[in-house]
Amino acid sequence: MVSFDNTENAFKAKTSPELNRSYWLFKLISNPALVKLGANFGPMALNIGFKGLIKNTIFKQFVGGETIHDCSLTVEQLGKYNIGTILDYSVEGKESEKDFDNCLDETLETIKKAKTDKYIPFCVFKVTGLARFDLLVKVSANQTLTDNEKQEWQRVKDRVSKICKSAHESDQKLFIDAEESWIQPAIDDLANQNMAIYNKEKVIVYNTFQLYRHDRLAYLNETIKNGKANGYHVGAKLVRGAYMEKERLRAQEMGYQSPIQANKENTDKDYNEALKLCIENVNMIGLCAGTHNENSSLFLVELMQQKNIAPSDQRIYFSQLFGMSDHISYNLSLSNYNVAKYVPYGPVKEVLPYLIRRAQENTSVKGQTGRELNLIMKEKKRRSELKK
Repeated sequence: MVSFDNTENAFKAKTSPELNRSYWLFKLISNPALVKLGANFGPMALNIGFKGLIKNTIFKQFVGGETIHDCSLTVEQLGKYNIGTILDYSVEGKESEKDFDNCLDETLETIKKAKTDKYIPFCVFKVTGLARFDLLVKVSANQTLTDNEKQEWQRVKDRVSKICKSAHESDQKLFIDAEESWIQPAIDDLANQNMAIYNKEKVIVYNTFQLYRHDRLAYLNETIKNGKANGYHVGAKLVRGAYMEKERLRAQEMGYQSPIQANKENTDKDYNEALKLCIENVNMIGLCAGTHNENSSLFLVELMQQKNIAPSDQRIYFSQLFGMSDHISYNLSLSNYNVAKYVPYGPVKEVLPYLIRRAQENTSVKGQTGRELNLIMKEKKRRSELKK
């Protein structure tokens, strides 16, 4: 049985100085006041010459590099332990057609890179990297578009189609990330349209299901039924979600029911039910369990064992973010399960919003930082005792 308590496995790839750096970083981001200060002054710190400090601390922990080329060492190091890399171009908040075309080109480059590298099993993109946020809001709300907006939306669809077509031609699996609930209908439509085209023979395109939403288990079930009815495979990346505070605040301000589950227990229950649903339909599904939750990871291991599904079955992957939950990633991979790390990359300035979210997540998610720190301290103690 897989155990996540083995810190020797979890930190196999880290030297003692690297382990110490991770220890001090998680120690710092366990302090909410420091994280808040960093979020407020991070952009200013870059402008006054602190790029090197940021790059050698939080950037180094959670990001693969500034370019695809910079990520090569990370890809190779993870690959040594049979862990794949998901290259994620993490530039956010752009609004111009030029920026959208740049993101398109960068995503196509990740597909090209993945085609020649056995350690990159998936590529990924966010639709907000290819489209104006307010346009996605209008499309999701079924509002009437102006003639200019119709043309703009067609360009978005063309960009997404071009990425999915390239992935299909390269035989490269591709994730479409989930985003805020009020733009998700447009993203779901794009994902479903491209799954219907490119997943006829096997899974290439994956949609992402955020199970911290109370409606997503039902939507996953509906997606599977549509796939069966229309003769295509379904790609399902299951996550809990990353926009909880923003979702609840918007719902409160605008006076509608929050899409977020009433409590964590309901989220955990739906997540595990979604895993079960995917395994029950595994012959027409590609599943990626994107989770830092130990119980859900073990639950999927048990489901696979019950169904006599080999750990190395390519239809099923586990995934965690780079720099987090190595005790899950490495212990699974060393037990021959398929594992891939999300490895963001991009210029330090552009990736800063992502880094701030990671710091805030580690501060706000109950027990996340404490768990990381305890595991690091346990491994430091183990290594220290070996020297005696």
